[in-house]
Amino acid sequence: MPRRPAVEPDLNITIAGLLSDLALVQTSDQRKFGYKQAAQAIRALDEPVDALRQPDGTLRRIPRIGPASTRVILEVLETGSSPTVDEAVSASRKAADIAKRRQWRAYFLSRAAVRRALADPRLKGPRLSDYRGDLQMHSTWSDGSQTLEEIVRSGIARGYAYSAVTDHSAGLPIASGVSMERFAEQHRQIDRLNAEHAGRFTLLKGVEANIRADGEADVDLPDRRRFDIVVAAPHSSLRSPVAQTGRMLAAVSSPAIHILGHPRGRMFSSRPGVAADWSRVFTAAARTGVAIEIDGDPSRQDVDYVLARQALKAGCLFALDSDAHGVGEWSYAETAMAHARLAAVPPERIINCWALDRLLEWAATRSA
Repeated sequence: MPRRPAVEPDLNITIAGLLSDLALVQTSDQRKFGYKQAAQAIRALDEPVDALRQPDGTLRRIPRIGPASTRVILEVLETGSSPTVDEAVSASRKAADIAKRRQWRAYFLSRAAVRRALADPRLKGPRLSDYRGDLQMHSTWSDGSQTLEEIVRSGIARGYAYSAVTDHSAGLPIASGVSMERFAEQHRQIDRLNAEHAGRFTLLKGVEANIRADGEADVDLPDRRRFDIVVAAPHSSLRSPVAQTGRMLAAVSSPAIHILGHPRGRMFSSRPGVAADWSRVFTAAARTGVAIEIDGDPSRQDVDYVLARQALKAGCLFALDSDAHGVGEWSYAETAMAHARLAAVPPERIINCWALDRLLEWAATRSA
């Protein structure tokens, strides 16, 4: 059996993590914000930082990167570490907290690493040309900034055959969750848009349901059956070290759930997400036919390529989604695809790579 190509070190993520450390030890809100912005800028770079080093040893200008952040970057490029960050962390009272947060950055990819994975011919798995539609995104009906019309236009522009709008359910008021009465109105608008664009693009009726503590979705079964795609995702108890295996097993064992969305709910350097025996969860999801999502939001990347390999071995299906809340975030699906390629997930196991008829037939079976 051929060996999987090793995942190359991601210098941009390393540097972004160090800048995040500096943000955590700042007493000035302005400096804290500056280092956070610098960390995000490095994670979003299209190319590795070392490619921006000039012959004289200086660094080409990077937007949102000031002199203090540049010093950290150059230290890492020269020595592989940053004395500036080490001293700042040692002098703070936050060394233990930072050590914990560093563990919460495992297996994240920078934008440069995503581009490298998409272009690497040694990697198996999906290509951009295999991807037919995004199955998690949000509109102005909940906490998104894109209208339904913009979602349709953007999907057509990207060459997609379909996408699902999955606004939040009413059980998540912090994200402007939508009532079933309002969803009925949204569905009428979707029907109108689909009639206008018949043969070119299909907008699927979806919802992101919240997984309660007992594993039940906050959308009742009869209501779940009113949607084409139901994404069930955890939005609470995301920092608890207590295993929540039963909660997640219940979620993937429920009828009319199609996708287990961002299963852990982790966030870069901010929270670890749900702790669970994921081997058991993936085995159950494979048995029930629930797809495991790789959420491409750069701050989520959940599941990552290491957990995706476990899910693949368990026999799971996958969904690769952007979790886009605006038109400018559709490219996040490429981050999900990079993780799928690093995990060598075959396109036939990815529901976004299926033709619309096959996708709807599978979804209807799950909803029966």
